[in-house]
Amino acid sequence: MKKLLFLFSFVTLLSCDQNSENKLEVATSAEENKTTTDATQNFGIVIHGGAGTILKENMSDSLEKAYKDKMEEAIRTGHEILANGGTAVEAVQRTINIMEDSPLFNSAKGAVFTNEGINELDASIMEGKNLNAGAVAGVTNVKNPINLAFEVMENSEHVLLSGKGAEDFAKERGLEIVDPSYFYTENRFKAMERARNREDNETAFYDPFVKDEKFGTVGCAALDKNGNLAAGTSTGGMSNKKYNRIGDSPIIGAGTYANNATCAISSTGWGEFFIRGVVAYDISAMMEYKGMSLQEAASEVIQKKQPALGGNGGIIAIDHRGNVAMEFNTEGMYRASMNAKGDLQLGIYKENNTD
Repeated sequence: MKKLLFLFSFVTLLSCDQNSENKLEVATSAEENKTTTDATQNFGIVIHGGAGTILKENMSDSLEKAYKDKMEEAIRTGHEILANGGTAVEAVQRTINIMEDSPLFNSAKGAVFTNEGINELDASIMEGKNLNAGAVAGVTNVKNPINLAFEVMENSEHVLLSGKGAEDFAKERGLEIVDPSYFYTENRFKAMERARNREDNETAFYDPFVKDEKFGTVGCAALDKNGNLAAGTSTGGMSNKKYNRIGDSPIIGAGTYANNATCAISSTGWGEFFIRGVVAYDISAMMEYKGMSLQEAASEVIQKKQPALGGNGGIIAIDHRGNVAMEFNTEGMYRASMNAKGDLQLGIYKENNTD
């Protein structure tokens, strides 16, 4: 009888242990599923419209409102794509399209003029999941250069195309081609003339950040619900530029970079220094190899390393967890961000993030 009681007790204890383990497994599985669901529902987007000497005292109320309204329109366009399950690369492309079509920014419609009085456009885009990238430089008749950069990434074996070859590829891919006069805006043309006059009357070497003649490059970085990152940048370059000068915007690793392991970044500023500092990749590398946070890496590069070289400008970025950085060392940077909750931040000037 004692043996039977002992056996019954043992079986009962074993059954209880198994039930406890089963309950623990169920609870753990539920928690893992919740974590996975939370992670896949996390998304966000951040944009810039250029950095430079942007001072409130030089900005009319109506112009400030115009910039804020256009940035909000752009970022809400991308945010809606992400909220509906769209990809980060699609959100980046369509968000940048809104700013490219606006004369407010130094990109496509509002691009600055070269010394020869024409508009030469640069753009790049990159996906974080596979490090695929596409870029174009020096195009003069493509309505939306970021769309051509996307075509280079998706439908060619190349990364960077330039000039006439890039324009020929745009025609082959059926992109919208416009007469170069489409890009004319009076304020950008006058800015080029001022720069020309300063050269003729003073010196051939000038600061491209004098007053408002060098800012407006646009960029976007996004994280989608699948955990994929993407970034893109589009610009008209430097006002009064010569010799088919190309800045950092179409240079992968300098003006644009995205890696699912770290972050997605778009740069804006004095391109020669951003190329020399490989700014976008440097921030990603500091996160990957030194274990720094996005904000720590962005601050180190923009506030210390770039000024030490002599460069000024800024970046916008989002990491693989949805954290955002909007770092700049100039008097201002047009910028905005939205998270998965729909919280919107808009900023222009240096003082704070919500001007």
